[in-house]
Amino acid sequence: MKSTVVAAFAVLSLTAAERGFTSLFNGKNLDGWQLVRGRGPGYLVKDGTIICPLDGGGNLFTAKEYKDFVLRFEFKMEPGGNNGIGIRAPLEGDAAYAGMEIQILDHDHEKYKGKLKDTQKHGSVYDVIPAKADALKPAGEWNSEEIRIKGGKIKVTLNGKVITEGDISTVTDPAVLKKHPGLKREKGHIGFLGHGSLVEFRNLRIREL
Repeated sequence: MKSTVVAAFAVLSLTAAERGFTSLFNGKNLDGWQLVRGRGPGYLVKDGTIICPLDGGGNLFTAKEYKDFVLRFEFKMEPGGNNGIGIRAPLEGDAAYAGMEIQILDHDHEKYKGKLKDTQKHGSVYDVIPAKADALKPAGEWNSEEIRIKGGKIKVTLNGKVITEGDISTVTDPAVLKKHPGLKREKGHIGFLGHGSLVEFRNLRIREL
């Protein structure tokens, strides 16, 4: 009886944790998404997963714009995999600068050794706020990630561990702001920023704040 109660409580807690979230992906096709500057076949859908194939990629954006939100998703990548999550991004320009990019990267791969700044490692706000911790699973395994942004405050949690936390409103260096005008954007699209490597995404859901 005790185990049944514990199991029921666990399910109830999980449901409560997901309250208010809606799916960004129907698991069947890319309705509600739009491809910008696609490469090769762009993005594919298979078995409830959005796939950026080796010969594909480009920017795949939500049709809707978002301001403050919590985004949850799972991802896995090939060894050396490289992608990104664009947030508050416009459809034009480089999302890492015209908006913001949360890095998706197998940063421990041999080809990146000695070449990355902390602001380029997985989970960093690309080129602006460094990832201060690491919880990335080995390439080929599914990871669970949450990106929370409200106003200027942003937090990235990977596999239950906070890896990046900062406030973009405290960035005042004129050179950084000139390079990253997207830091001043209040809303925009969410998207995948493919870089010609195999990365897969699933269970995408969002709660607006």
